Amino acid sequence: MRCRRCGEKAEIYLKRHNTAFCSSCFQVYYSEQVKRNIKREKMFKPNDRILVVVSGGKDSMALWHILLKLGYNVTGMYINLGICGYSDRSQEVVERYSQANNAPVIIKNIEKEYGFSIPALAREIRRSTCSLCGTIKRYLFNKVALDGGFDAVATGHNLDDEAATLLGNVLSWQEGYLARQSPVLPSTHPKLVKKVKPLYTLTERENLAYVLFNGIEFIHEECPHALGASSILYKEILNKLEDESPGTKQRFLTNFYKKGKKFFEKYSEPVKLNECKICGQVTTAEICSFCRLRQMAEKKKVDSMPQEGEDF
Repeated sequence: MRCRRCGEKAEIYLKRHNTAFCSSCFQVYYSEQVKRNIKREKMFKPNDRILVVVSGGKDSMALWHILLKLGYNVTGMYINLGICGYSDRSQEVVERYSQANNAPVIIKNIEKEYGFSIPALAREIRRSTCSLCGTIKRYLFNKVALDGGFDAVATGHNLDDEAATLLGNVLSWQEGYLARQSPVLPSTHPKLVKKVKPLYTLTERENLAYVLFNGIEFIHEECPHALGASSILYKEILNKLEDESPGTKQRFLTNFYKKGKKFFEKYSEPVKLNECKICGQVTTAEICSFCRLRQMAEKKKVDSMPQEGEDF
């Protein structure tokens, strides 16, 4: 099979586009997809400061690399969640890339900075690890971006992620989530930083090809707590549909944005936003979810301490 662009031997076949590329021409295709997404969705301007959330996985590492390659003012951010072994191995991947490419990165360590790890807190308060993880990451994405004066937070969400999210929201008829799903989440408060997804039209496989063709190190293993997540099931279902009808994921997501989303706009009612009484970050309550988690973690510490007169 020959490369559609240059005629040389192809190294990757994109079934959904019925086309093939050599490694060099694939990177041109990849770069053009990202540039088009940024421009079409008005994600950020050339001189904006972008905080790229990196996990060490293929998608976020691909995003970090392509934005640096395109000349954007990018800083990486890694959150060590205290997930045994996995978090430290992921951090090492991120730090090696930062050093090798002279790419600035901000490292946040939950346990060192806030005194608890995600798995331990999840056990203590009997909450889903993934739920806690999402709450903490969203809080820190915004806080670090706001404190650092960044114009946007960029995440590595890909076409597979977005289509799976859409499928889950449709199956449960989550009208509010359907109204808000978008490649750009604009700022709705002076203390909320815009969030963007420059890779939302690219698949996991395409991101994998990009990091492999560029020799970018990434962590191959999935988070151990992701096992059994509904999003994985939705991806498997969509993959089966994609095998039978290439382009299904892209059509599903694109047509939702073009034709379906407008029917859910009425469910996107503005909510009253407050500033947390403890940390000052934006919340719909008096105290934000993150600070409530910190309070619970502190309470568990106190409750577990020996009381006066008790033996150690």
